Amino acid sequence: MKLYFHPMSGNSRRVLLVATHLDVPLERVLVDLPRGEQRGEAHLGRNPNGKVPVLDDDGFILWESRAIMAYLADKTPGQTLLPTDAQGRADVNRWLFWCAMHMAPAASIIVFENFVKPLTGGQTDAAEVARGEALFAQHAPLLDAHLASRTWVAQERLTLADFSLAAAFALAGPARLPLGGYANIQAWRERVQALDAWKRTEPSAPRG
Repeated sequence: MKLYFHPMSGNSRRVLLVATHLDVPLERVLVDLPRGEQRGEAHLGRNPNGKVPVLDDDGFILWESRAIMAYLADKTPGQTLLPTDAQGRADVNRWLFWCAMHMAPAASIIVFENFVKPLTGGQTDAAEVARGEALFAQHAPLLDAHLASRTWVAQERLTLADFSLAAAFALAGPARLPLGGYANIQAWRERVQALDAWKRTEPSAPRG
């Protein structure tokens, strides 16, 4: 299987976390985002959205990071990251969809303004940072309260939900994500960051 990715992409990171945890071998193919390779004809042929990651499994092309996460889990016998029973699976999916709709978009605005733009010579838009921080403040308390009595996000064990959300916070430090007031999220992040999969997928950049 080939994974078209970029190491600083949170969407790529969540797929790498799952593949690494499950020992799924992937041929990594770099898509040079700063140079705009994602908008080139070749990559648009793989993903018309012009984004990473994209999985190529012997001609089966799959984009959307959380769909790839689930696909890798489904192809791995004996895995425990994605339940096979209907209720357990729905519980994990609930958090995958919540992350995609709420938490990750809020974090992404701040990451783009405070980390990506300065890295690529752009100028931070204070109004956009404020918008991202407002969205972050709207959604982070829900996750923090949920984690108050839990070690992991779903099913009382490590699941795709943890990797999905942790990847959204991967650049928390350099992007200055406002996590300081959320002790339960911070403690949970420390647990995720202690995992071998996290350490083995760490990009060459300031840690969050």
